[in-house]
Amino acid sequence: MNKINVITGHYGSGKSNLSVNLAIEAARSGRHVTVVDLDIVNPYFRTADFKELFGEKGIELITPSYANTNLDIPALCFDLERIAAEENGCLIVDVGGDDDGAVALGRFADGLNAGGDLDMLYVFNRFRYMTRTPDEAAELFYKIETASRMKHTAIVNNSNLGCETTAETVESSLEYADQLSRLVNLSVAFSTAPKSLGMDDRRFKSIDVYVKPVWDR
Repeated sequence: MNKINVITGHYGSGKSNLSVNLAIEAARSGRHVTVVDLDIVNPYFRTADFKELFGEKGIELITPSYANTNLDIPALCFDLERIAAEENGCLIVDVGGDDDGAVALGRFADGLNAGGDLDMLYVFNRFRYMTRTPDEAAELFYKIETASRMKHTAIVNNSNLGCETTAETVESSLEYADQLSRLVNLSVAFSTAPKSLGMDDRRFKSIDVYVKPVWDR
């Protein structure tokens, strides 16, 4: 059965960086991995930026027709339902931010729901504008579900302050994550911590930071 991970959340919550990490992790396990960049709203910090890295790892990347060009037109010319139905693979769908970006996901809702073992993960960063309280994050959570016509299966705590993230930063987000979990009645799949912090703790999933601001590249 194909494993499907649909990644949603607020702009700047770290959806794309998590998608890259999940893709590389799945490829290392020997699965055929396909990443679909479904962000037709924001031309920056896309999984489409990692075409070369994915190629090195044997990961297939599918993007909107005009991704990484000067024409940022929402053109979706791929058969996502067929990809979702493939056997013994891993499909990762990086969705555009907020409910605006999730509208495109709704086009593929029926096929994704029928395509395999599906997890729809809501990624949040408690330090981002508009999701600084659990109530704000929950409101966006439900807006995304309405826009996409799909239901989340878990939430992911990706709270960080970029290059200023410390162990205390991620530790301080755990209570927020618990509060949001109760509000949306879903479990926290995991909380992330940059590998550079060396937090070998079962509470955290260590991830590499691939998506960086332009000034840090």
